[in-house]
Amino acid sequence: MNVKYIPLENLAISFIPVLIVLFIFFKWELGWKSFTYATGRMLIQLLTIGYFLTFIFNQNNPYWTILIVLLMLSISSWISLHSIKEKRQEKIKYALTAIFLGAIPVLLLVTQVVIPTSSWYTPSFLIPLAGMIFSNAMNTIGVAAERFESEIKNSNPQVAKRISLKAALIPQINTFLAVGMVSLPGMMTGQILSGVDPLIAVRYQIVVMTMLMGAGGLSTTIFLHLSSRQIKGSLI
Repeated sequence: MNVKYIPLENLAISFIPVLIVLFIFFKWELGWKSFTYATGRMLIQLLTIGYFLTFIFNQNNPYWTILIVLLMLSISSWISLHSIKEKRQEKIKYALTAIFLGAIPVLLLVTQVVIPTSSWYTPSFLIPLAGMIFSNAMNTIGVAAERFESEIKNSNPQVAKRISLKAALIPQINTFLAVGMVSLPGMMTGQILSGVDPLIAVRYQIVVMTMLMGAGGLSTTIFLHLSSRQIKGSLI
C-alpha cells in the first residue's frame, strides 16, 4: 500500500475553501465567530487525537484498548442526547444501554469474525472501527430521540417509536441507495487513493456500511423501546 505523504504547506492549502466559506459567513452575518471556533476546535482535536492514538497504538495493550473503547462509548452516549438536553440526565442510561447492546455486538462480529486479526485487541484496528460504529449509533439515536419527544406529544408510544426509527434511518437508507451511483464513501475513497485494489476496497466498504446500518438500527431500536416503556410506565 502506497500511502501518500501530505506536506504541511499542502495541508494549509486545503483550508482555502474553508476560508472562503468563513468570508461568506462574515459578510452575511451568519455567526462567523462560531464558525471560526468550530474550525479551530476541529483542528486541535484532530491533532491531539493523532498524537494520542500514536501513543496508544505503540502500547498495544488490551487494557488500554478496552479503556478507550469504553470511554468512546460513554462520550457517544452523552453526545447522542444533545438534541434533548433537558432530558439528558433522565435518558443517559437508555443511551448507554442502547449503544452497548446494539453497537458492541456488531463491533465484535466485525473484528472477531468478518475481519479477524491475530490479536483481538490490536488498537490500530479495533479503535477506528469502534469510533465509526459508536458515532453512527450516536447520530441515529440523536435523530430518533428528538423525533420521539416531538411525536409523543401527539401519538401513542408505539406510533412515535415507529416514526422515530424510520426518520433516524433515512440517511442510512439514502446512503445505501446512492453508494456507487452518486457517491464513493470516504473509507473506500481513502483506500483507493492509498493504492488498494478497488475490488478489495469495495469489500471493506460493504462491511463498513452493513456494520453502520446494523449498529445504528439496533442501538436506536433499543433506545426507542426503553423510552417508550418509560412513557408507558409513567401512564400507569
